[in-house]
Amino acid sequence: MSAPETPEIPAPPAPEAVARHRALFRAIYRRTHPRLRQSDITVTEEAQVKRAVKATALGNAMEWYDFGVYAYLAVIIGKEFFPSGNDTAQTLSSLATFAAAFLVRPIGGMFFGPLGDRVGRKKILALTMIMMSTATLAIGLIPSYDSIGVWAPVLLVLCRMVQGFSTGGEYGGAATFIAEYAPDKRRGFWGSFLEFGTLIGYTVAAVLVTTLTALLSDDAMQSWGWRVPFLAAAPLGLIGLYLRMKLDESPAFQKMEEGEGPAAERQKKSFKDSFVGQWRAMLLCIALVAAFNVTDYMLLSYMPTYLTQLGFGETGGLLSIVVVMLILMALINSVGRLSDRIGRKPVLMAGSVGFFVLALPAFLLIKQGGTVAVFTGLLILGLALVCYLGVMSSSLPALFPTDVRYGSLSIGFNISVSLFGGTTPLVVAALIGATGNDLMPAFYTMLAGLVGIVAVAAMKETARQPLEGSPPAVATDEEARELVEAAQRQPREA
Repeated sequence: MSAPETPEIPAPPAPEAVARHRALFRAIYRRTHPRLRQSDITVTEEAQVKRAVKATALGNAMEWYDFGVYAYLAVIIGKEFFPSGNDTAQTLSSLATFAAAFLVRPIGGMFFGPLGDRVGRKKILALTMIMMSTATLAIGLIPSYDSIGVWAPVLLVLCRMVQGFSTGGEYGGAATFIAEYAPDKRRGFWGSFLEFGTLIGYTVAAVLVTTLTALLSDDAMQSWGWRVPFLAAAPLGLIGLYLRMKLDESPAFQKMEEGEGPAAERQKKSFKDSFVGQWRAMLLCIALVAAFNVTDYMLLSYMPTYLTQLGFGETGGLLSIVVVMLILMALINSVGRLSDRIGRKPVLMAGSVGFFVLALPAFLLIKQGGTVAVFTGLLILGLALVCYLGVMSSSLPALFPTDVRYGSLSIGFNISVSLFGGTTPLVVAALIGATGNDLMPAFYTMLAGLVGIVAVAAMKETARQPLEGSPPAVATDEEARELVEAAQRQPREA
């Protein structure tokens, strides 16, 4: 296959030509580099941003509630849907089904992402919400293996794949939506609410599972109690869908649709345009997401299973994780605000170095057992993770231009999550089984931290800057006037 032709870049005019026709070249420059006008600037009042953030973050909470419930009930689900016999084999089968959903996430990203760049962010986010909550509800209704035999795991895998397919369009769209609503100076703060929603989803899932485990007998939990969290997805999904349908489209997308701003000068993008010209940004996205998601799924999804296998009480392990998540929820918005002041790179680098240096001590503490040691180890991992949680939702959308942002981000994000995130529980469990070394999770986390260090070093700083392909975004008309006045004071080039 021949390489695509690269458009020729016009050579700059010769200095003598500029000197001879200075007025002409000045007019050409002014036409191609117009002064910033106040009408060019996006002004999004705080009330608008809050509505967008609330609806988007709640939808994200719903998504991760679904995934959290499955992760926390992996052992019970293994016994319910797979042939009895070896407990380890049942748990691995359950985790493999968990990982199966991530195999179709890139397909969902490739479908929903470019579609969101064509028809709008809002419509796709509503559709993914419907699919996710419906599939989660269906899992709670599937009969057990003892009732319908092999159809039980088949239906479970099918529902998980619908979840994975819909989720492929969720994060990229949600991060894009918030980033395009938020003012440039506060994008880190507002973006952090997306991962705040993630923690809410995980926390609600963990609290509900812990409560049911504490109140019900083992037989009742295995018989019907595990279904309750899945059935609760229906009302939660309806609330999230209602909030999303009330939103307006993101300002950056509206300006592109109306023919305003830099992105409007480009044609509507096809699927391949999400790749063409975006290779460096997409590879960087994949690396950052790999570092983020390995550590994220290690702590929030795999840890309950790991603690159970170490002999630590299931209820005690979940409670420790819930307390750590509550601490992270209290810190995450401050981390996002900090990134608006000092930049995204320093915060992300702190998290990457933290995982590389502190993972082994943290897991050694967890292995010791005992509530204090386990909680301390989990907290160390959580404090490193919050550096990612508070910043990723504002860092990733800034890698791509507006007209391909949803598509490129969804594709890159979901390829990485599929390969490195959702497979983490299965890979780590298999490594422990193959080597007999309970510290394999620490080594895997250290590797993720190293990948993060390299990726962060390669990325550009984007804090307090307009998104590529979008006009500047501010919170008030006064800020817009100040930007215009500052642009007018800058000397014009001839």
